This record gives sequence, C-alpha cells and structure tokens, in this order.
Amino acid sequence: MSRIGKIPIQVPKEVKLTLDERKVTVQGPKGTLFLECNDKVALHMENNQVLVKRFSDDKASKASHGLYQRLIINMITGVTKGYRKELEIVGVGYRAQMEGSVLTLQVGLSHIPQIVPPEGINISVPKPTQIIIEGSDKQKVGQVAAEIRKVRPPEPYQGKGIRYTGERVRRKVGKAGTK
Repeated sequence: MSRIGKIPIQVPKEVKLTLDERKVTVQGPKGTLFLECNDKVALHMENNQVLVKRFSDDKASKASHGLYQRLIINMITGVTKGYRKELEIVGVGYRAQMEGSVLTLQVGLSHIPQIVPPEGINISVPKPTQIIIEGSDKQKVGQVAAEIRKVRPPEPYQGKGIRYTGERVRRKVGKAGTK
C-alpha cells in the first residue's frame, strides 16, 4: 500500500471541501480550486477527514493513490496559506516593472517581453531586480515562475539572467582561465 496515500487528510475549519463522485472542490480564504480524479481511486469523507482508496494493486492505481492524496493536500494548503515563488534578476541594466497587471522585463533582448499573469496569480515587483509570484494553485505559481525564468535563464560564464532566489548557478571558467 502507498504510505503517502493511506494517510488521512485533515480538513481545517476555514476550508470547505466537497466531493462529487470524482470531482473535488476546495474553498478557502484565498480562493477556490477544483480537481477531477481518474477512475483508479475513490474518495471518502469521514468526520472532517478525506480518505483516498484505490481499487486495485496495479502500477497505475498505486501511482494515482499517492498522487491524488498529495494534490488534495496541496489544494488545502493553497486556499489557506497560498504559494509563493521569488525570482531575482542579475545583470547590469536588467530590470522588471509592472505596467498595470502586465510584467515587463528588460533583460538585454531586442524586444521587451511582456508577461500577462493567468487568473488567480498575482505578480509584484518590490525592487526592479526582484519578482514575487503568489497564488493559491501550486502548479500555476510554479509554471508562471518557470516561464518568467525561461525569458533569460542564468548563463554560466557571468551569471547574468533571471534565477530563483537562493538558486546557485554553476560558473564556468572562460577562455582566459584555460592557461
């Protein structure tokens, strides 16, 4: 049995969780999230706990068992606390700014990339070299952060580019260091 899948999920008091056959809806102070499960697992609600059960012991059922348990926990965490990713911009003249709800990046490209956040995602720029992405959906927050980073990933020679806060970039020695 999946060790993660058999752990019951505690539902906090400020969260309203509803189960409709294969659909899970989680409502909380930070928003509402939806999830549709496959036919490999069944969801049961018992005295403020959600139990994920699988129908068989084949490989796909075992994988779905732990997956849906963890996805529901992530949804509950998202609507109560929310998720946050921070990016930093390194490079001379590189900066970001918000123009309304659109993020504008000046990172040494011939064009100025503009990123429109999807619904439910908030982007803020407290400093010109720092970008904060917040939202209740963990997958969307990570996807938006990855798309912003993809505009100018950090390069290994000078370290310039957009990186996650705390990310270590492995530096390479240039031509002069080969003697």
